[in-house]
Amino acid sequence: MNLQKKIRYLRNSLYCFPWKVLNKINIYRDKNLPIQYISEDANWAIKTVGENMKREMNLISPETFEISMNPYKLTKKIVHFGSQYMWLNWGEHMSKDNYFISTFFHGKPNDGDAAKIHCAQFLKSVPRLSKVITASTIVEKRLLNWGISLEKIIKIPLGVNTTNFIPTSRSNKEKIRDLLKIPRESLLIGSFQKDGIGWGEGLKPKLIKGPDIFIKTLKILSKKGLPVYALLTGPSRGYVKKELKKHNIPFYHSYVNGIDELIPLYQALDLYLITSREEGGPMGLLESMSCGIPVVTTRVGMSEDLIKTNIPGEISNDFNPKTLAQKIELTIDSIKKNEKESQEKIRKNILKFDWREVAKEHWEKVYKELI
Repeated sequence: MNLQKKIRYLRNSLYCFPWKVLNKINIYRDKNLPIQYISEDANWAIKTVGENMKREMNLISPETFEISMNPYKLTKKIVHFGSQYMWLNWGEHMSKDNYFISTFFHGKPNDGDAAKIHCAQFLKSVPRLSKVITASTIVEKRLLNWGISLEKIIKIPLGVNTTNFIPTSRSNKEKIRDLLKIPRESLLIGSFQKDGIGWGEGLKPKLIKGPDIFIKTLKILSKKGLPVYALLTGPSRGYVKKELKKHNIPFYHSYVNGIDELIPLYQALDLYLITSREEGGPMGLLESMSCGIPVVTTRVGMSEDLIKTNIPGEISNDFNPKTLAQKIELTIDSIKKNEKESQEKIRKNILKFDWREVAKEHWEKVYKELI
């Protein structure tokens, strides 16, 4: 354990200790709502999940669910950690009078030394958990192979707000491209993520997100003479932008402040590309498909749960850019035959992943029994 982790361990232990003692001697009574969803403060997927869950859970069972970033005072609650990282930071220090649940989105020992240690620590902590939630069949199988019991694992997918993320017409797609000064005839490929290390410019690639594979895939398509254009969002995309410039592949990069800015970017696309080596969802998979946009992806996260034989889109069984490039061409050729019908098929398949349905699953499969 490095110095930073030791300090965090000691700090979290000291934060929790007095509240555990006061609860034990009946001086402190926790008046928070019964279900506590623990999120990091950073504005990324875990927080988004919590906010959507809160909105829908308060319709299912009002005054039962709230989000917290500081779980140390909690006692006699259903404490749902939105990620296994938060669970490992806090779980062992908190009152044992709580019911603990942790979501495990992604991670495997061969992702690197840090991941190997993290996975071992998580498995050691599993006896203290009432339930382990995961979003995908891929990770569910992984957890079972690691020896976690079937009774403890609950598979509930990530969700998407299908009321906001909606398909658009060809004419509106062209208008969006005109506003962005992107040629209408481009093969517009989207990648909306953070794939650089740190929160700066991101010139050093975060390889688990596959930015190197993304570049090589687009390079292959461009060399074939296809009018490839990359549409990027997210922070720390410096590596990708530098490499696109190097290979003369045009791109547009936008920092978005909310879904109102994000949705038109999805709607402008011909295809969304995921080249990650490991994922939990990702959110881009659900959001693009909710907008009727086909996805080509590596076999990660929820890909095999969403992209079926009759649904436009492709999954690569390896991380080879040549395979991904071929699958992009196949997908583009197939949707050209009937773009509207393809859009409708993709959209129809995603409706069951709306946050309303996802929240119901959490209530029925997890919270209702514990509460």
